[in-house]
Amino acid sequence: MALGDAILACLTERPMTGYELAKTFDASIGFFWKADHQQIYRELSRLRDRGHVQAREVVQSGKPNKLVYTLTDQGKTAFRHWAARPSVPASIKDDLLVRICALDSVDIEPLRADLMARLEHHRDRYDRYERLLNKRFPQGAASTADIGKLLGLRIGLRHERVVAEWCEEALETLSELAHPGNVVPLEDAKREGKG
Repeated sequence: MALGDAILACLTERPMTGYELAKTFDASIGFFWKADHQQIYRELSRLRDRGHVQAREVVQSGKPNKLVYTLTDQGKTAFRHWAARPSVPASIKDDLLVRICALDSVDIEPLRADLMARLEHHRDRYDRYERLLNKRFPQGAASTADIGKLLGLRIGLRHERVVAEWCEEALETLSELAHPGNVVPLEDAKREGKG
């Protein structure tokens, strides 16, 4: 997926300014596709050059004029064409996981600190998803137009919960490594916990 596709997806909702698009990224699509405000503005310019969006200038008193972007018919066609293609499963590129793979060759304390920071990050994101879910979908149901947003929030919640649980498991394992007499292999620990 390219940033342009994500912007076109946002504009299927309604016409937006660059600022509104950036805010939409911060509160929804940005959970799954990262872009800063400058990247969004640059990409809007490219989309405009391709004829996928058009901009209408809105005159404001006491403030600079603003541009409101709308999908063109060509942009709608390009988006539908992109949306019809098979998706590519995401790959993980995570330096923390690489360090974990070489656990016997790294210092444990910096790794533990990194894991604790990750744990807090994923707990915070989980809380943010939960607040958004409760605010936007208090009954747990959505209109046809919003069902995709509801599904996105639900997978976001699950992802953050699972990663936070993994961080907790990794921290426990590293604590056991710090006290070698108490080390229990992970598989044995799972069996003991179940039985």
